[in-house]
Amino acid sequence: MSNGVEGNEERRRAADAAGPEPQGVPEPRPGGPDAAAEPEPATLVKAGTADRTEAGAGAKADEAPTGHPDAAAPDASGTPADAPPDSPNAPDAPETPNAPDAPETPDAPDAESDGIRYERLPDAPPPILDGVRAKPPAPPGLATLVAAAVTAVLSGLLLGDGLAVNALILALPLAAAAWFAARQAGRRPRRSSLCWGAGGLALLAVPVWSDAEWPTLLAVLAAAGLGALALHGSRKWSGVLLAPLGLVLVVRRALVWGWRGVRERTAGGGKDLGPMLRSVLVAVVLLVVFGGLFAAADQAFADLLGSLVPDVDGGSGVPWRLFLAVLGTAAALAVAHTAAAPTRWDGLGPGPGRARGRVEWALPLVLLDLLFAAFVAVQAAVLLRGEDVVRASNGLTYSEYAREGFWQLLFATVLTLAVISVAVRVAPRSGPRDQLLVRAVLGTLCLLTLVVVASAVRRMDLYMGEYGLTRLRLSVVAMELWLGVVVLLILAAGVFGARLLPRAVLASAAVAVLAFGLASPDKLIAESNLDAHRDGRTLDLAYLSGLSADAVPALDRLDEPLRSCALRSIAVPGAPWYATSLSQARAHEILTARPVRDHPCRDILTDDIYPSVR
Repeated sequence: MSNGVEGNEERRRAADAAGPEPQGVPEPRPGGPDAAAEPEPATLVKAGTADRTEAGAGAKADEAPTGHPDAAAPDASGTPADAPPDSPNAPDAPETPNAPDAPETPDAPDAESDGIRYERLPDAPPPILDGVRAKPPAPPGLATLVAAAVTAVLSGLLLGDGLAVNALILALPLAAAAWFAARQAGRRPRRSSLCWGAGGLALLAVPVWSDAEWPTLLAVLAAAGLGALALHGSRKWSGVLLAPLGLVLVVRRALVWGWRGVRERTAGGGKDLGPMLRSVLVAVVLLVVFGGLFAAADQAFADLLGSLVPDVDGGSGVPWRLFLAVLGTAAALAVAHTAAAPTRWDGLGPGPGRARGRVEWALPLVLLDLLFAAFVAVQAAVLLRGEDVVRASNGLTYSEYAREGFWQLLFATVLTLAVISVAVRVAPRSGPRDQLLVRAVLGTLCLLTLVVVASAVRRMDLYMGEYGLTRLRLSVVAMELWLGVVVLLILAAGVFGARLLPRAVLASAAVAVLAFGLASPDKLIAESNLDAHRDGRTLDLAYLSGLSADAVPALDRLDEPLRSCALRSIAVPGAPWYATSLSQARAHEILTARPVRDHPCRDILTDDIYPSVR
């Protein structure tokens, strides 16, 4: 009896030493179903250690079966076996030297210790193009691959001899590849995209018409820009400016995309490329065999075949043509991939800047308007009496007046456009009064800029009237006139809204490039110098002889020996039909009818002989 009372008293003291029990939470029975729910005494920080510890705990729980008679039996002293180790009545643990070591379970580091701490690293920022790049499209279809193959073959055969009709021919399979890829991806072209594509094809008429390299290169680049805009469908400034870059950035992914399509089509199935490739190979063999027999049998047919089939220079131009074929393949796949999954460059555009107060925004611009107004007042005399003012100036020649002043005014026009673009981003926009203030200040600045443009063009007109046209003079005047058109478009945007301004500026640039190329600048330069020569001014034959075939009809009007001296250095190569422009064809006819004579042109140029012009 007393032993039982003493045992109960010891168990009560042990329970008091262990701490109060939580209210409302039943005490888990040793070996019962709630035993596995006890929290671990230490928080593990390494994933591998935590897994091993949990597995070891599970194994120990399995070794102690539920309801074992010895699970909670007290020892000889009456203390339960699961008493806490810090209890005053807990017995000493017997030493078991042959017991296996327990698995390592490192304790969690204290907040003040130097232990290892595990913190969640911030996620890496996504690539800048992830927000605007579309999902990868499905592998290209058979029609897209055939269009890319046709582009590759035509590039290798037609591009090695120059640009003329072949540029327009190559644009057709490129457009077909984009069309087929877009249809496969379920995309329908917009009317704006069709208009941009038609504009690009129209620009390719410049190399068909003109022989000059600089307008041709400008037209081809502008055509590529319009084509990129048609594929991306951009509307904002960021999209208009970055769309051509998108075609370059997509080349690597486009090549991988095309290779996936080829692998799928050559693996078998209803649209296998194998039969088509074998059919094309058989057709090429038949054409080569029978074409060679017919050419050997008849010289007229051989001449016709030679004019139609490109010449690969006896094998010396094969590496170059292979490179052009690879370039054409990459271009076709890039165009097709962009048509199927265009990058939305409009999403990268900066938003409106932080609006400024009226005084902070308007004060610098109002002062700039006053400065422009003062300059315009001074230039009024030049615009009305330009030649008299220049001649009345002491020690001021046309060269000093026009050349120096023109470049400053051209730079001032470009800088004004930059100021307007920044002012629009930070303009106050809290109400109708702010809108009226913006229109008044920027509208005045645009009107005064138009006067600056007119002054710059007038200066160069005075200079060209005295010394004639050159390529540089004509180019910078055309550039200044286009900047004036841009200023007019900005004025229109202030009245009707700026939503269409980026595309309107690009369209005006395309029209300017097309008009500049079709006007045959070299022909205009030759005619201007001949008109100046009629008035008794010096004819610069050394410069005129470096023009392109566009100038041949005008220079053909000179009398001998100046005609032969001017035309001798103008190259009119006998290029194939696909690389011959209309200007080259006309020049070839003129020089065939009236060949260039052999004259001592160097002596003529040195002695300043100027025969009359017919």
